[in-house]
Amino acid sequence: MAAALMRMAADRGADKTFCPSEVARALAEDWRPLMPEVRRVAATLPLVATQGGDPVDPLTARGPIRLAQDPG
Repeated sequence: MAAALMRMAADRGADKTFCPSEVARALAEDWRPLMPEVRRVAATLPLVATQGGDPVDPLTARGPIRLAQDPG
């Protein structure tokens, strides 16, 4: 899962975001149950989670988030 998240971030590039569900969908046909784990793993990686362009904690954010490479 971590590798898939980092691969998606690299494929998108430094200035682009992606929805964590894109990774979950790539991992399983029944992807919705994977979403909490995708967010948990994303929180451990050099990724930034945002909502409406503002940084958020992927573990506590409610609703859709976007992920991107951490520019730092």
